[in-house]
Amino acid sequence: MVHDVSVIGLYILDILGRPVDRIPAGGNVEFIDEIRLTVAGTAGGTVVDLAKLGLNCLAVGAVGDDEKADFVLATLDRFGIDRTEMQRIPGVPTSATILNIRRNGERPALHVRGASGHFEIPEDARERVLAPPIVHLGGTGLLDRLDGEPSRILLEEAKRYGRTVTFDLLGASEKTLPLIRPLFPYIDYFMPSVEEAMLISGQKTAEDAGRFFTDLGVKHCVFTMGGDGVCFMDAQRNSLKLPAFEIDVVDTTGCGDAFNAGFIAALHHKMDTETAMKFAQASAALVATGLGSDAGIVSFEGTWDFMKTARVKTN
Repeated sequence: MVHDVSVIGLYILDILGRPVDRIPAGGNVEFIDEIRLTVAGTAGGTVVDLAKLGLNCLAVGAVGDDEKADFVLATLDRFGIDRTEMQRIPGVPTSATILNIRRNGERPALHVRGASGHFEIPEDARERVLAPPIVHLGGTGLLDRLDGEPSRILLEEAKRYGRTVTFDLLGASEKTLPLIRPLFPYIDYFMPSVEEAMLISGQKTAEDAGRFFTDLGVKHCVFTMGGDGVCFMDAQRNSLKLPAFEIDVVDTTGCGDAFNAGFIAALHHKMDTETAMKFAQASAALVATGLGSDAGIVSFEGTWDFMKTARVKTN
């Protein structure tokens, strides 16, 4: 199979329930409307959405040797995703999260680090992993063995092969900048949330954060801003902000991953920047209308139609 994109990084099993108004005391039971299992994470959620959007995907990550791994791998198979570069690591659990989704969309989480922290890419696998024209690295900050210098080597090689590199992270803090700064010269599209971007950079606005990162070598910044839309900036200081779509929010789990998928799909289809931003926002908006990181998105055509017909927020 010729792949359109290689999606490297954090693969998680999410266990979601909604609506959760409170945790029952003692051994009591509280009834809710819905429970779902989904493949999630800054790579896992992205690759499933990309497959739904019609791209041929290579999944590159790790699961454990437990029943959660069985579900993750079976789900990748169900969506036609090539998982030949997925590692199954003995003796560790699959990374997993329990999410209690509140009525307002908030999602307090309980997480097991698991296999993603044990994941690394052997040197003899790099040529296969970096073969697709687009390479997405998602989950830096929770990829213990891949973070740092191994990621720098990987992305440097990706650029030697002429690949387009997209990048997202997780668990940003004031300590994140030294970890990711060496990667910046190899990143074509840096796609964190605006909160993460401002926290890492120490800047107070999206525009200042964009200038900060492009000055350090990032070619394009694409910051998601939740209900406030999206902000784009390139290395020439050209910037563009677009509003979000008007939707009834059910669950914001995986919206950032869906945005990444939409933007990568737009790159694959060679959309102009403004259309790419709109299509990525449409992908994220659709996911927010249901439970879990793969909700809402059905197909490329359905997402395109939503982008063309849905109302956008007005100030």
